[in-house]
Amino acid sequence: MTTKIVTDSTSDIPQEFIDRLNIKVVPLNVHFGDTTYKDGVQISPDEFFEKLTTGSIFPSTSQPSIGEFIEAYEETWEEGSEIVSIHISSKLSGTYNSAFQARKELEGKMEIHLVDSLTASMSTGLAVISAALAAQEGKSGPECAKIAKDILEKSSIYVMLDTLEFLEKGGRIGKARSMLGNILKIKPLLTVESGEISEFGKARSRRAALLKLQQAASQFGPVQQIAVVYSTGEKDALNFAKSLEKLLPEQEKPIVSRVGPVIGTHAGPNVIGVALVAK
Repeated sequence: MTTKIVTDSTSDIPQEFIDRLNIKVVPLNVHFGDTTYKDGVQISPDEFFEKLTTGSIFPSTSQPSIGEFIEAYEETWEEGSEIVSIHISSKLSGTYNSAFQARKELEGKMEIHLVDSLTASMSTGLAVISAALAAQEGKSGPECAKIAKDILEKSSIYVMLDTLEFLEKGGRIGKARSMLGNILKIKPLLTVESGEISEFGKARSRRAALLKLQQAASQFGPVQQIAVVYSTGEKDALNFAKSLEKLLPEQEKPIVSRVGPVIGTHAGPNVIGVALVAK
């Protein structure tokens, strides 16, 4: 009995891990007016952030359809295998619901274990990677799902946004709050709690915000995994990742991952974040 791992594109897992661990990624959609792109498939992060920052049309996003999940599961499944499907928080996207409905359609044909991560980006991604490593070791579907859930229970993500403008345009916060933040030049610091976005701090400059992110990581306690995520500004992300190396066991390094177009639609440019898993 083999176990296959499926996730969605908001997990922001670097391609090298997807290829090495044979993870199936179901893309969400990014819409610029009447044009729709599959996240990470038909539009690259470079192309996306160029359009986001210089174009006149603000994008919207949508979850994969039930049919797209059915297709992904049928492509992934083989005789004698089970699927573990791990997705962005059901409180942030309808993606989990599409996967849930697809599983119902395929009931009796294949065994699919669904996991609602109640988080996003590489906080989900680290759980997916752990489940995929377990699958490679020959663990069963329920064992891989449990490993993912255990990682998620010990995980947190802290993110610095450059502005609240993109969250507001995407309908995630109110316009008045976004305008106030922009007027005061505040860098909001966000986390995900119980599946929803919440604020854990703010700073008056990028440097001060990065220091607060560093403090949040340092005060998190002993860690087994760290991922640094960014939208634009790879050099800052690499330097930030280097500053966190001391928190990991010797020889271990943080994974550095670029957020894809769907997360980028709501977070915007100049974002840096850190996902951590406690020991």
